[in-house]
Amino acid sequence: MRTAYKVRAYPDPEQMAQLGRTFGCVRLVWNKTLADRHRAYHAHGKKASCKETDAALTAWKKTAEPAFLSEVSSVPLQQTLRHQHTAYQNFFLGRARYPRFKSRNGRQSAHYTRSAFRLRGGKLTLAKHTAPLAFVWSWGAETLASLNPTMVIVSREPDGRWYVTFAVDTDGPEPQTETGRAVGVDLGVKDFAALSSGEKIANPKHPDRKARNLARYQRQMTRKQKDSNNRRKAKNKVARAHREMRHARQDFVHKTSTRLVRENDVIAIEDLNVSGMTRSAKGTAHEPGRVRAKSGLNRAVMDAALGEFRRQLEYKADRAGKTLVVIDRWYPSSKTCSACGHMLSSLKLSVRHWTCPDCGTRHDRDIDAAKNILAAGRAVAGEAPGDACGAGVNPQGSSPRLSATKQEPSGASPMGIPAL
Repeated sequence: MRTAYKVRAYPDPEQMAQLGRTFGCVRLVWNKTLADRHRAYHAHGKKASCKETDAALTAWKKTAEPAFLSEVSSVPLQQTLRHQHTAYQNFFLGRARYPRFKSRNGRQSAHYTRSAFRLRGGKLTLAKHTAPLAFVWSWGAETLASLNPTMVIVSREPDGRWYVTFAVDTDGPEPQTETGRAVGVDLGVKDFAALSSGEKIANPKHPDRKARNLARYQRQMTRKQKDSNNRRKAKNKVARAHREMRHARQDFVHKTSTRLVRENDVIAIEDLNVSGMTRSAKGTAHEPGRVRAKSGLNRAVMDAALGEFRRQLEYKADRAGKTLVVIDRWYPSSKTCSACGHMLSSLKLSVRHWTCPDCGTRHDRDIDAAKNILAAGRAVAGEAPGDACGAGVNPQGSSPRLSATKQEPSGASPMGIPAL
């Protein structure tokens, strides 16, 4: 199992300069290789291999113009080529979008394998560096003394903070004690989550609380002259405001997902199409308000971090020995009565409460959906333990069975590659 420890780093001015050169070289190798791959594919339909890109990097170091590539460690440059090769594979398999060029204004990072760093006595020394890199460790001296990382990642955020990440291969943790409880989770935007137990977890809406300061900092930045020190200072303020919102969002998602995994043995969630929910919609003459509604939904969905929440549930449940069941996104959980199984023909999104015409039960839309998701999850967990699909589940016998083929990623077509 791969585990990562991320800590704050405090490089001295000389180390900052050396790492800055490394980041620049990593960015240059990525962009130059990406441009060459792009050109070769459009001109000849040829895909470059790792061996060919390594040979091209060696040739660049022997020329006069990019000869400065030899001033930094070659390991981060080689790792950049490996990462780009993986990015292309994921694109052609339909798992990711087309690789993009790197900018100097975003997050910068360099990956060092075991041949390019030394960790002895709690001190980290990188290749091409003479002094150890200072960092703050928070997991105890014994953990640091026994640490044997396979890779070290040095990064610098847009707000100027430095971090070191230690990637470690460890044995899987022992399963947690069973609680005998199960929960269905209906994710949303108005409320972050509704649980089958009747509890609703409010959406903290972090950007709404901090949007005023962020907007003021952004206005101040636009009034500064480009490439000036004042603009750089204003840009740092904007980056710090974004960092505060990002950390607050991550803290909320981590605490919520950890609590659900600790308190329940089976967790059932719905397979939400987050990318479809955040995709921009085109308005029409008959529905001009669709664009405005979609843009507002984009911000709310991205603020809720629904995709990140599911990712954390997946790996935390796997480590704790718990079961996570993902129900088909087309399962009609909101318009099915959790008491008798009656399914409505239609249910508008604006209707938050409804009464079952068969049994007369009054339902909260989100709580009812969470109960139906839990029933479907129990059916899947009981029939096939460890199966995380949930397609075609029909616990009450009233909803149509759906195929799981819609959940399979489709291969990327050549039309998905940007033109020159």
